[in-house]
Amino acid sequence: MNNSSDKVIISCAVTGSVHTPSMSAHLPLTPDQIATQAIEAAQAGAAILHLHARDPADGRPTADPAVFDEFVPRIRDATDAVINITTGGSTRMTLQERLAYPLRALPEMCSLNMGSMNFSIHTAARRIAHWQYDWEKPYVEGMEDLIFRNTFRDIRHILKVLGDDGGTRFEFECYDMGHLYNLAHFVDEGLVRGPLFIQCIFGILGGIGPDPENLVAMKTTADRLFGRGGYRFSVLGAGRHQMPLVTLGAILGGHVRVGLEDSLYLARGTLAQSCAQQVSKIRRILTELSLEAATPAEARAMLGLKGSDAVAF
Repeated sequence: MNNSSDKVIISCAVTGSVHTPSMSAHLPLTPDQIATQAIEAAQAGAAILHLHARDPADGRPTADPAVFDEFVPRIRDATDAVINITTGGSTRMTLQERLAYPLRALPEMCSLNMGSMNFSIHTAARRIAHWQYDWEKPYVEGMEDLIFRNTFRDIRHILKVLGDDGGTRFEFECYDMGHLYNLAHFVDEGLVRGPLFIQCIFGILGGIGPDPENLVAMKTTADRLFGRGGYRFSVLGAGRHQMPLVTLGAILGGHVRVGLEDSLYLARGTLAQSCAQQVSKIRRILTELSLEAATPAEARAMLGLKGSDAVAF
């Protein structure tokens, strides 16, 4: 539970690995586009930037450290935002591929999915009449028969090599109630120490649904497992559920995550032209709720991060 005096951390997930180029012309694909949108999001008020990489030739997800190196240092040099590197990558990547850049960069934060799961947007393929690249349609449709893998041993390994050995802290991504219990297991084993930053994710097919009641249920479950003062939670709503759910999360004392990884839209029927537009919108909503966005320095203090001078990029 967040302290009532805490400011609200805005995270921005810039591009992800789920959406494809044909779904929006505004999805950042090249290193230059990712860097530009990340920097603009930070200028708009995002304290944390959650980053994936794309193959600049055709926009497909990639784990290639050389591609990350084309935009991560640029973002570091242009902003004070916390750089959060995915360890999720995509359902088609091995654990070794997903960890290749985080282990080299040792960032302040990494995302960490708290379990294996069905993770799919295969039904979205029905809405696309024309595909820009040949890889897109089989990629989206193929999600129906793929599982995102993070076993207990995988998670233990990530906690060791990035957390214990590298000083990286985690955005614990919980897509369902069971993921909270998985996290509690690692806390009980002494493998995870606070402050905990729990990202509750709603609306992904294969995970918990986007009903507001589920947000309340996730929060009250986390209260029981970790204690009301034992964690900080953030909310991610997928697709059209983005703004309503993150707003509810803020009202309940949580932090918020937006960005084109999570939703391509700014409002019903209106594509977001940039991640910064979504950051600006949620910041306006927070202001109307008499809440204030945290600076990167304030986010670092709340989450116990090692600081940007202790990273390896």
